[in-house]
Amino acid sequence: MKIAIIPARGGSKRIPRKNIKDFCGKPMIAWSIEVAVNAKCFDRIIVSTDDAEIAEVSLRYGAEVPFIRDTSISGDYTPVYDVVKDVILRLDDGGSLFDKICCLYATAPLLHERYITEGLEMLGSPKCSYTFGIVRFDYPIQRALKKNQFGNIQMFMPENFLSRSQDLESAYHDSGQFYWASKSEWLTQPFTFNEQSKGVNIPAEYVQDIDTPEDWAVAEYKFNLLKMKTTSSEAY
Repeated sequence: MKIAIIPARGGSKRIPRKNIKDFCGKPMIAWSIEVAVNAKCFDRIIVSTDDAEIAEVSLRYGAEVPFIRDTSISGDYTPVYDVVKDVILRLDDGGSLFDKICCLYATAPLLHERYITEGLEMLGSPKCSYTFGIVRFDYPIQRALKKNQFGNIQMFMPENFLSRSQDLESAYHDSGQFYWASKSEWLTQPFTFNEQSKGVNIPAEYVQDIDTPEDWAVAEYKFNLLKMKTTSSEAY
């Protein structure tokens, strides 16, 4: 059995009520529930929340909310790992049988289901404990700049000043959308970026951190571009 766990607390500060704020016609969390449903690989889709309104919206869009999360693991600094582990232990108490778990963020409205299923398939490869989405930096990090104490510019790696961009190794960052692992992995070791992890390549147009109102506006812009692109391709 495979389950999706969507953490969604009610105390967002920078964008109040972010998880259920309207995003392009639906509450934000509805898009994550929908992509989990469309992936067709989950036996259960569970939302972990401390908030009654988020619970109601989640149920309305097809997720389960088998319990309300305790306030002790609903703070600003609570690791997502602790939330996932809490759900696993509670479900185990009820005798549920499941072996693979995907932690899916509530703020992933651009994510396509094919990347979720690709992560699941990748999880079965040798020496792989976790899989998650990654995005390539659009500029070589080897040519990154910083300001010194006087405000003057310096390179982090000045030895790459004369290097051509195309000659430098590509670098990636976490897409911040989903994380696959077995139940035993979630219970025994927190997620980390190491040689036991594999990344699913996701184009930048499908990814956007949403931490500020400006991020939200960019995400809506990307969403509408993707919608236009999909509509245009279906026309042919």
